[in-house]
Amino acid sequence: LKKSGTERIVCVVGYKHEEVENTMAGKCEFAVQEPQLGTGHAVMQAQQLANEEGITLVASGDTPCVKPETYQKLYDLIGDADMAVLTAIPEDNGAYGRVIRNADGTVEKIVEFKDANDAEKAVREINTGIYAFNNQSLFEGLKHLNNNNAQNEYYLTDLVEILKKLGKKVVAIPCDDWQEVQGINGNVELAHAAKYMQERINTEWMKKGVTIYDPNTAYIGPNVTFGTDVIIHPNTYLYGDTVVEDYAEILPGTWLEDTNVSKAEIVGPFIRRKG
Repeated sequence: LKKSGTERIVCVVGYKHEEVENTMAGKCEFAVQEPQLGTGHAVMQAQQLANEEGITLVASGDTPCVKPETYQKLYDLIGDADMAVLTAIPEDNGAYGRVIRNADGTVEKIVEFKDANDAEKAVREINTGIYAFNNQSLFEGLKHLNNNNAQNEYYLTDLVEILKKLGKKVVAIPCDDWQEVQGINGNVELAHAAKYMQERINTEWMKKGVTIYDPNTAYIGPNVTFGTDVIIHPNTYLYGDTVVEDYAEILPGTWLEDTNVSKAEIVGPFIRRKG
């Protein structure tokens, strides 16, 4: 979010919120949701933003693969609309909420899977749970939310119909790569997301000239940076804010975390270096 230019970030926390707050201290503000009564109820807790002007992004904590450019796309394309929904068409649309469109292609509503009928479940386009709002329209719409649904929760998705009834404009913006918005609900999804991020990060660096002998066993964090003509051997791990300067070589079995590798330095094999 910070890389997309977002100026102020509020993290809504609930279960074991003290642990999350300790981990994220200094990186964002917090709002506590207690009890947890749905996505709409979660956003209601961020009352410190209620008087702000401008565009507010709402994103889920269980979709960590979203690119900064995708968030920026929402900022850029919401235009004069009051709500923009990021949508996707995944290979398996599973239990995601469905985006229901009118005959003219405009968004009519979002239906949660558990509340959908058979025709709605057959719709391929899904809601990613990521939105952009005119901030004042967001907090106006939240006042009209109710929990009249199968889960007895306050769905943020109901804002599509609510805002339209209030005369507001709602648009849908497609995500270019559905894998960016894959949700994580367990270890299987976590492993899929980690593999996707590994491939994405390694591919981006190889396109920039970094030699990675075995992309399947090179693990590079999102904040690691490389200079020119760096060589990465198999079974290597680079995390945190590690900086690898020009012409360096990372040999097998090396673990680097929050450290600097000097120009033309050869590191390893089989060492661990932190800080």
